Amino acid sequence: MFSILYEDNHLIIYNKPPGMLVQWDKDRIVKPLEELAKDYQREKKGKGPDENVFIGLPHRIDRPTSGIVIVCKTSKSLERMCDLFVAREIKKTYWAIIEKGNIPREGHWINYLRKIENHNKSYVSDVDKPLHKRAELKYKIIAELDNYMLAEVDLMTGRHHQIRAQFAHHGYPIKGDVKYNFKRPNEDGYFDLHSKYLRFTHPVSKEEIIIDAPVRDDKIWQLFDAQIAKLKAR
Repeated sequence: MFSILYEDNHLIIYNKPPGMLVQWDKDRIVKPLEELAKDYQREKKGKGPDENVFIGLPHRIDRPTSGIVIVCKTSKSLERMCDLFVAREIKKTYWAIIEKGNIPREGHWINYLRKIENHNKSYVSDVDKPLHKRAELKYKIIAELDNYMLAEVDLMTGRHHQIRAQFAHHGYPIKGDVKYNFKRPNEDGYFDLHSKYLRFTHPVSKEEIIIDAPVRDDKIWQLFDAQIAKLKAR
């Protein structure tokens, strides 16, 4: 699943598998995506393993989350991509698997999240409170299996664990996400949240860039993916 979805002189866009870190953690055992991108750049430029190359990260996704990660090759593209994220000019769409239930087919949630560092968790309020940040998303249910539903989620804000926390708060935690109240872990220890689509105007060329990250090779994901493909083909 780890693959390059797009590359030019300014950007590399990866499809990250679940379980891969984007940056080093405190243990520094397994190379994160950032270091793998540096290795890739060194190889392309014919540089040695200890020579410096520029790699910048305008955003991150959680270790258990799969999907799109943007890597910048130049300081210029990093600065401009960060500006796009701050201005909310990048459209991010996720797919999330939740347990089948009576959730409305479409929804628009505005809540307020507070991140507690020593818990590495965000807590949700329905009203604004001190130290909380506004969290906004829209979702729609786009497919169903016998026991699960697939939600397509458009993020308007990018808060810590936002999708995970808001879906749990509204009674529909993401499959396998025991930190946010799903009843049991997945066999692989990860949860079913995937950064599926990204749309933005390229910071240098000004082209419209649309990225679609294939889902991982997992039975339930493949069933949903096939169902969506059939719906689109009609």
